[in-house]
Amino acid sequence: MTVRVARPELARPSPNVLTIAGTDPSGGAGIQADLKAFSANGAYGMSVVTALVAQTTTGVAEVREVPPEFVTSQLTTLLDDVRVDAVKIGMLANAGVIRAVVAVLDRYAPPHVVLDPVMVAKSGHRLLADEAVAVLRDELVPRVDLITPNLPEAADLLGEREITDSAGMAGQAERLTGLGANQVLLKGGHLREAASLDLFRGDGDVELLRRERIETTNDHGTGCTLSAAIAALRPQRPDWSSAVRDGKEYLTEALRAADRLDVGRGHGPVHHFHRWW
Repeated sequence: MTVRVARPELARPSPNVLTIAGTDPSGGAGIQADLKAFSANGAYGMSVVTALVAQTTTGVAEVREVPPEFVTSQLTTLLDDVRVDAVKIGMLANAGVIRAVVAVLDRYAPPHVVLDPVMVAKSGHRLLADEAVAVLRDELVPRVDLITPNLPEAADLLGEREITDSAGMAGQAERLTGLGANQVLLKGGHLREAASLDLFRGDGDVELLRRERIETTNDHGTGCTLSAAIAALRPQRPDWSSAVRDGKEYLTEALRAADRLDVGRGHGPVHHFHRWW
């Protein structure tokens, strides 16, 4: 006789969150970091690979780009089957892949899309071809809900010089919304400030997010992790501002616990699962 065990009914299902990005074999950035951040923030993670990246904590050795038609195949196969509650977009590598993602967003209109405009690795290796920046800016940015550039990426998108003090952040965030972005989280980690400053513009508000700056060299994948955490949290929060605040708090604690890990000889990863071990 077969005994069926009743499954507990959930008030609502956990969100399914998709990352569209490149890989990182060291596990600190890219798709591997995104999936960890999704899980740590209560979401079921899924992934579509745009590039195979040979990198470690010391830098990027080689990039193999996935053909745009196979990116499309991965996306449509998944979206024809699985409910997607939020999307995080990271490294896209070239104009063909960007346009493939744009076409799928237009076709399926998934809710809550976060774009982390990955252009240059922490090591200085360029991860987005120069000619693709205009395609990202003109065709993808207007189709997402939130963009999360750091200061060099914001300058690249706007064709401006990189700002060097917090006084210029509000104006730059406003100009980024002029590109069509609904919400902007401008990350100020490159500033020489005692605190970690990010500026959120969206939901009708401008908010300066100030947190303790954690002194550690283990900061590999911070941008990937923050944007992934926000994407995971948005279906579980009433608005973007609360998802952004909670995502930043999660990253701060992941940085605080990063020195508990011993991964690589360069910039090690943050501790995505600091709440558990």
